[in-house]
Amino acid sequence: MAAPRIPEKDLGRKESRKLSRSFGLLAVLGTVLALAGLVGLVYVGVATLTSMLLFGWLLLIGGVVGLAHAVQSRDSSFFWLGVVVAALNIAAGVVVIRHPGDSAEALTMFAALLFLTGGVFRLVGSVVVRGPQFGWTLVQGAFGLLLGILVLADWPHSSLYVLGTFFSLALLFDGLGLIAIGVGGRRVVGLVEEGIRGPGPESDSPDRSSKGKPGGRDRSGD
Repeated sequence: MAAPRIPEKDLGRKESRKLSRSFGLLAVLGTVLALAGLVGLVYVGVATLTSMLLFGWLLLIGGVVGLAHAVQSRDSSFFWLGVVVAALNIAAGVVVIRHPGDSAEALTMFAALLFLTGGVFRLVGSVVVRGPQFGWTLVQGAFGLLLGILVLADWPHSSLYVLGTFFSLALLFDGLGLIAIGVGGRRVVGLVEEGIRGPGPESDSPDRSSKGKPGGRDRSGD
């Protein structure tokens, strides 16, 4: 005996409900990330230490996983390279976890130097090339150069808030993006679900609705 066939409308409704729940979870996750970003912007020092500890644990876990992968593929020609890279990741993770403040100072200096060099290259490139995005590239270069100078001018005190600010802003914008995707996805799923349901019984043809009205004419007796 064949199993009863589920109507396509019911299947469509089930899938739309699953999608709606998934988009709802995305919106909830985005709200949590956005709130964490706002809290991090208020407590920037705590956000800096948190980001450094998270970075250290990521390095440590990545190094352990890389070492295990290198041991599994020890017959390959890249065995020693994988071991060296994994050992460096483990050592860097241990140093960052044990000394988050000093690591934050070093990374802040590195970020400032990146801002400086990137700003100089953008400024020089925009002046030399003078392409269609000349003005925008010039503004980006000037902003990067100014940001690098400001960070270096207040170093090492700037290491207490620079990384935490960037980390918190990343959380905030990622959270807002997830909220937009979740809310927009739920709206799209709702529109699709309305299309699956189809028109209701009140939206019959105008001939039926006007047949019983006083002004309507019944053409059946013509």
